[in-house]
Amino acid sequence: MFSRKNKLLLLKFLSLFSVVRGYNILMVVVAQYLASIYILAPDLPLRKVIFDFNLFAIVLASALVIAGGYIINNFYDAEKDLINKPTKSMLDRLVSQRFKLSTYFVLNFLAAFAASYVSFRAVLFFSIYIFGIWLYSHKLKRIAFIGNFVSAILAIAPFFAVFVYYKNFATVIFVHAMFLFLLILVREMIKDLENIAGDLAQNYKTIPVLYGVRFSKRCISVLILLTLLPSLLLINYFDVGYMYLYFIGGIFLLIFFLVMLWKAKTKMHYVGLHNILKLIIVVGVFSILLINVDLVLNRIL
Repeated sequence: MFSRKNKLLLLKFLSLFSVVRGYNILMVVVAQYLASIYILAPDLPLRKVIFDFNLFAIVLASALVIAGGYIINNFYDAEKDLINKPTKSMLDRLVSQRFKLSTYFVLNFLAAFAASYVSFRAVLFFSIYIFGIWLYSHKLKRIAFIGNFVSAILAIAPFFAVFVYYKNFATVIFVHAMFLFLLILVREMIKDLENIAGDLAQNYKTIPVLYGVRFSKRCISVLILLTLLPSLLLINYFDVGYMYLYFIGGIFLLIFFLVMLWKAKTKMHYVGLHNILKLIIVVGVFSILLINVDLVLNRIL
C-alpha cells in the first residue's frame, strides 16, 4: 500500500507527465528515428543511423524543447483550460506554477546543452525554436490564422532539424512534409472549435471566435481538400512502397472527416474529429515502416 506522501508524489508525477504530454513526445521521437531510417537516410547502414550520437542529441534536444513547450503553453493557458478541460486542469494544478517554470528553464538549458554536442548551428536552431514556442504561447496563439499557422510550423520543426542534419533535399520529403503540415494545421483549427468556450471567456481572437463556426468549417474543408493533393502525389508519382495503402486509407478517412465536420455541433463532436486526425497522424508514423518492409532485415544482414 502507498502511504499518503507516496500517493501525493505519484499524483504529482502523473500531473507533470500530463502537462508535458509524454505520450506525444514519445511519438515524435519514434517518428524522427523512423523518418531518418526510411526517408532521410535510406542508404546509410541501419546501425550507423540508430547509433549516431549526433542524431540522438538532436532527437533528445527536440524532446526536451517540446516538453518545455507544453509546460509554458500550460502556464499561459491555465485559466482557459479550467473551462475547456476541467478534469485535466485539476490534475495539472497538483504541480505548482513556480515548479513548472523552473522545470521549463531546466529543460531548455538541457536541450541547448545536448544541441551543443552537434554544432553551434544546432544550438542556434534550438534557441530560435525555444523562443518561437514561447512567443506562440505568450502572444501568437491568441491571433487568428497566425496562431494556427505558427503552431503547425512549430510542430514539424523537430523533423526539419533532422532533415537539415542529413541534407537530403529529395522532392518526396517535401511532399511528405506538406502532407503532415496540412494535417497538423487542420488539427489546430479543430482544436479552436473544440475550445471555443474557453477562448471566448479569455478573449482569444481565434477564427471561430472572430468569424464564426461556419467560416471556420469552410477553412478546414479547404485544407482537407489541399491535404488530398500530397496524398495523391505520394500514391501516384513517388515510390513509397506499401505506404501507399496508408495514403489511400487516409483519403477515405479525410472524406469521412469532412462529412462529419459539417454535421458537428457540440464539443464532443469536435473531440471525435480531433481523435480522427490523431489516428491518421499516429498510424502515419508507423506506416513509414511500409516504405520498405525488407529494409531493416537487409541492412542488418
